[in-house]
Amino acid sequence: MNTQQLKTMLEEMWIDYLALNPDALAIHQLIKERNPHVVNDHIALRTFNLGKVDLKQISRPFINAGYHARGEYSFPKKHLYAQHFEHNDPNLPKIFISQLLTENLDQSNQKLIHNLIEQIPKEILTTKHFSYSGRHWNLTYKQYQQLLKQSEYAAWLAAFGFRPNHFTILINALHSHHRIETLNQFLKEHGYALNSAGGEIKGSAEEYLEQSSTLANKVMLSFDDQEAEIPGCYYEFAKRYPLPEGGLYQGFIAASADKIFESTDSR
Repeated sequence: MNTQQLKTMLEEMWIDYLALNPDALAIHQLIKERNPHVVNDHIALRTFNLGKVDLKQISRPFINAGYHARGEYSFPKKHLYAQHFEHNDPNLPKIFISQLLTENLDQSNQKLIHNLIEQIPKEILTTKHFSYSGRHWNLTYKQYQQLLKQSEYAAWLAAFGFRPNHFTILINALHSHHRIETLNQFLKEHGYALNSAGGEIKGSAEEYLEQSSTLANKVMLSFDDQEAEIPGCYYEFAKRYPLPEGGLYQGFIAASADKIFESTDSR
């Protein structure tokens, strides 16, 4: 995949994401009115740690396009493992891919998830756009609720399938807001609710990364047995700080990301 094909793929991911999170477009336009450039820091994807859809498989098209694995992260309480990937071109966003450690769930939920994965058509697994190809299985609202009782992450992934969970504005590139506190206040003044789990600001300058995010708006989704409103996608904001040896910190903080995940919690 050449650079132009990669940029086309990233643009298609953005379009797919906006379909579930129109607030992101409104926020993006608000920010763009006040800034010559709005830089996307990273895109987050979710998956299960099952062979044909595991993190290795989801990351393959990005690695083929010039991305390299950089950091690893564990989230024991949420039964998650994640990696982030960076491209040699610093203008391209980082890719953050997490996967659910399915074996940590109870037997009934493990069986349900395995059944979902078995329904994915083989021919779509190897396509470059699989990571934003949506849901490929039958799912009832009752099954969604069953997963939700043990894992919000599993329930979200079962409901929405493979697609970007969030995009992220890099605060460092903004002219209008240099501090995460002022950007958060600006968003609240425009009516956007922020994720306050663990505080509105996750991380600190001492950890070289501060993050905040909107709460996912509820979207109407069709299940096999009914339609229901459930939390969709959210928009994240990141302020990165310079390392002692120079250059901005490019990694992530597991404790902060753990709380960011809760932006899609049912509430």
